[in-house]
Amino acid sequence: MDFYYSPGSAPCRSVLMTAAALGIKLNKKLLNTGEKEQLKPEFIKLNPQHTIPTLVDNGFSIWESRAILVYLVEKYGKDDSLFPKDPQQQALVNQRLYFDMGVLYQAFADYYYPQFRFNKPADPENFKKVEAAFALLNTFLEGEQYVAGSRLTVADISILASVSTVVTVGFPLENYPNVAKWYEHVQKVTPGWSENQEGLEKLKERIAAMRKQ
Repeated sequence: MDFYYSPGSAPCRSVLMTAAALGIKLNKKLLNTGEKEQLKPEFIKLNPQHTIPTLVDNGFSIWESRAILVYLVEKYGKDDSLFPKDPQQQALVNQRLYFDMGVLYQAFADYYYPQFRFNKPADPENFKKVEAAFALLNTFLEGEQYVAGSRLTVADISILASVSTVVTVGFPLENYPNVAKWYEHVQKVTPGWSENQEGLEKLKERIAAMRKQ
């Protein structure tokens, strides 16, 4: 199973952690987006959107990290603990995945990417969106140990990758006690956390290099 990725990418790291939880060994293929390797014809043939992460499983190509997480669990999971089959439980996991993609990670990207990639000044209005996203997540976690039910799911893994990224670039969790408590807990129970940490170090290095340009 070929996995095209970059270790600094939160979506890529969510796939790595999910694979670890399932005991799946990925044939990792590092893609240097800084060198535009994602635009090579052979990669565009696999993924016309030329994005990472991209998974190729016996000739079947799938991209968008949250779609990959669900695919891996449904095809290779020994049970449905990471992605429940119960319609209501599954709907809650899906909602949290979509929240991560469309609200939490999007807020991070809108605020931080212009600063890191283009040396633009921080936009206070976009920072408010980051705060609002974390306030929502804090509400989701009121009285809860996990983001979507009573056990670890792919929603936790996806959001863990995102939150760890935002924390790494300096966002404090002190105003979001439920998030802080969850974050401390899920680091301990999520397989592959050590590889996520390695990716965060790569992210730090990349940001430092971009800031010097």
